[in-house]
Amino acid sequence: MSDLWDDLENFARAPSSFTAAPGERGTIKAKANFNVSEDVAALRKAIEGIGTTEKTLIDILTHRSSSQKQAISKAYEETTKRILVNDLKGETRGSLEDLLVELARPPAVNDAKWLNKAIKGAGTDTKILIEILASRTNKQIKELSAAYAEETKKTLMQKLKTEVSGDFGKAILLLAEGARDESTNVNADKAKEDAKALYQAGEKRLGTDESKFIEILCKRSIPHLRQTILEYKNISGKTLQKSIEKEISGDLEELLVAIVKCVMSTPAYFAEKLYNSMKGAGTDEKTLTRVMVSRGELDMLDIRAEFKKLYKNSLYKEISSDVSGSYGDGLKMICGGED
Repeated sequence: MSDLWDDLENFARAPSSFTAAPGERGTIKAKANFNVSEDVAALRKAIEGIGTTEKTLIDILTHRSSSQKQAISKAYEETTKRILVNDLKGETRGSLEDLLVELARPPAVNDAKWLNKAIKGAGTDTKILIEILASRTNKQIKELSAAYAEETKKTLMQKLKTEVSGDFGKAILLLAEGARDESTNVNADKAKEDAKALYQAGEKRLGTDESKFIEILCKRSIPHLRQTILEYKNISGKTLQKSIEKEISGDLEELLVAIVKCVMSTPAYFAEKLYNSMKGAGTDEKTLTRVMVSRGELDMLDIRAEFKKLYKNSLYKEISSDVSGSYGDGLKMICGGED
């Protein structure tokens, strides 16, 4: 799979979700002529009637922007004295329940809940930590941190400090601070310097200076890192991803590779995640749901384009052949169409 990531020139020009304005590249958009009370009435009818009308729930929750859905939730509670998310949980089951509940919640609250689940209990689900913290912008990280504190009464940083350690822990904490440089100017000389520093910290020496990789990949701006990745290939003859895979191992390797992929193309990173959640026997529905919901309003159009490029099949077809029933219908609605 990583040979797909070797085509750097193509990726360095790919759309970066870090620069897209919300709503521009998503499939879930604000509804024109939005009417809160009409939506609340329709949801009540679907939930309170005999047998839940899943089609109505899916239709409304996949065709309203996040802020519209928050307005619906508020009005729903004022009208019924009940909480919409709880009613959705009570009326649906399994993967469909997860999908509808996550669609109804603000994105930052979903991120906070996923992270909380990843670090609660015995052992830490590093895959979720990596996926969320490597792909979110500073603004998204600030919002999810606020939601996390509200949810758990602890700060995300406090909680992470007790859960992650070593070099992986250092990198995760840096990302969780949401302190990535945001300047858009790229200084080619500085990018060359960083590329050289990475080469000298890894390929060029015996043993690896992980701290150099962490500092550069977790702090520099996305445009700067794109340039650094191109410079790295000029200096070492190898892609940075290949060097990381050779020089570093375990969770830190996985995290740094995820950052490099998101720098080059966040949509391609998520296209690969979606593909892996569906390939082979059985479907990883939790990952499938999380990615579809979290990217639906942001960059699903770009994810679809990358998916088609990488796998020669449309995301829509892949979902159709992999999942069925109302859950499948909901995912196809978020996907938004055939390519």
